[in-house]
Amino acid sequence: MFQQPFYNFSKIKNIDTYNKLKWKILSSNPNVIPILENNLDKVDWYFLTLNPNAIHILEKNLGKINIGRLSLNLNAISILEKNLDKVDWSWLSINPNAISILEKNLDKVDWLRLSRNPNAIHILEKNLDKVDWVYLSGNPNAIHILEKNLDKIEWVILSENPNAISLLEKNLNFIDFNNWIDWYNLSKNKNAIHILEKNLNKVDWDGLVFNENAIPILEKNIDKINWDYLMSNKKRMQMFPLDYEEMKKQNKEFKKELTRVVFERNLGSFHRRFERNLGSFL
Repeated sequence: MFQQPFYNFSKIKNIDTYNKLKWKILSSNPNVIPILENNLDKVDWYFLTLNPNAIHILEKNLGKINIGRLSLNLNAISILEKNLDKVDWSWLSINPNAISILEKNLDKVDWLRLSRNPNAIHILEKNLDKVDWVYLSGNPNAIHILEKNLDKIEWVILSENPNAISLLEKNLNFIDFNNWIDWYNLSKNKNAIHILEKNLNKVDWDGLVFNENAIPILEKNIDKINWDYLMSNKKRMQMFPLDYEEMKKQNKEFKKELTRVVFERNLGSFHRRFERNLGSFL
């Protein structure tokens, strides 16, 4: 589920700048479509163009959007098919949902970006002479092609490919000896934990803090953590589980004080109401 992050705009003093920035963020949020529909005069069309849930709005406002940029929108295929003369073929080539269009227009394809498209494997297999091997090395669905073309692999890029672990393991000594492996990228690879555990002396700790599966390793190497980078790790809180019993102890006195203040305030309010009501009978 997409979650719109909280943005702190407190440092922005100019109200016009604040409003523009707010609508840029809202326009890209797939969860606020009703708000956008009721405020089309405020929408930022550049950002809305990539909003996957805004297709029906975009279809009615083609004159306000850039079809080239729309080529990146996963859900905009129906619009793009009707506007092929305005499509940005470079961006479309990386759109995993645009395969049906790309297959019919191979002469317009950007082979460099297509090489990274996970859904274009069947096209790439038939056109290996046009493949960009650097981009293909990062394609998670291209492992079987790469295994047959070891001499063409860009090992630095392959190091971050989540599906390339088996291939990396089979050639680890060779590529490490030749300094072809990128330990920063490998340290970020969520599927490479067992390799990293066996090679802690080579781990790039700045890269590892981004790895959601590396929490057990990080817990044992607190002194090596880059705490600023760790904030980007979604599972960082696993390292710091809440101690509810300790929280209860620390808040015990506060609870007593809060209860006393609330009770006295409510009691005072009760006495005042009682006196007013009593006065109406006297």
